[in-house]
Amino acid sequence: MTTRFRVDAVLVQAVIAGALSFAHLHDLAAAAGQDGWKAWAYPVSVDLLLVAAWRRLRTDGPSRLAWCWFLIALVASLGANVATAGLLDLGSVPAWLRILVAAWPALAFMGGTLLAHSSADRPSAPPTLSTPDPAPAPAGKLSPAADQPAAAKPDPASESAAAPGPEEPPLLPAAAPPPASSAVPVPAALVDHARKVAADHEERTGAPIDAETLRARLGVPPQLADAIAARLA
Repeated sequence: MTTRFRVDAVLVQAVIAGALSFAHLHDLAAAAGQDGWKAWAYPVSVDLLLVAAWRRLRTDGPSRLAWCWFLIALVASLGANVATAGLLDLGSVPAWLRILVAAWPALAFMGGTLLAHSSADRPSAPPTLSTPDPAPAPAGKLSPAADQPAAAKPDPASESAAAPGPEEPPLLPAAAPPPASSAVPVPAALVDHARKVAADHEERTGAPIDAETLRARLGVPPQLADAIAARLA
């Protein structure tokens, strides 16, 4: 059985663009005094920081930390492409650019460490108020009904002598409490979108999405996220 090889135009375009950006970063680093293997390590560092920030945005949702380092890596890549397009004399690189190139490894190390080990910026759920259980009565004390003396039994002779009075109407049962408020309404379009997000999360991580991650990905309140999670269960 023969398999047909298909060339993806988008993938080819991505490879070409990545190779050109890689070469521009290498040329700029070499012109700034980073020769040998160090000039080849600079484009790898910039591209890895860009990919790490983008992956953080895809997995944990939008956050200021991920957007900050994504923009820093994007500016470094675009800056190298523009600088090597003839606007900068690579034979005489200014001192400020040499300082930026020399400081990039420490900046990239700090960005990669923060992206790998910092928690996502998620608002904490409000604490739920619980009513305390009533304390049980001590064993030594009797109930108020037990402390009262027993009522005297009526005399049968006096009951027969007394004329029967009108019967009292039976008491009506107490009104039932109003039903609890209905569940939070969830639009069908939001449920379909949440189902796609849950399927994408399970495909990438191999585990079903929880309510907290679903709420962070959708950007909805906790009550609505719980209602959506119940619909997806």
